Amino acid sequence: MESTVTRHEPINHEDLLVHNWRVSRLVSVGIPEPLAEMYADRIDWHQVAQLVRRGCTPLLALRIVC
Repeated sequence: MESTVTRHEPINHEDLLVHNWRVSRLVSVGIPEPLAEMYADRIDWHQVAQLVRRGCTPLLALRIVC
């Protein structure tokens, strides 16, 4: 039987700070926190914010950007 070794990368404090900041920006424009956590490192929050400012609902803006 083969043993599987799972390697975890060390948490980079700076990356975590940036991630948390992006989450807070997405939450501030109306994205629910669980979704903000999921998408914070995958999308440009500026695009979501711009769509919300133009009248999109936050969830629709997230769908458009994704």
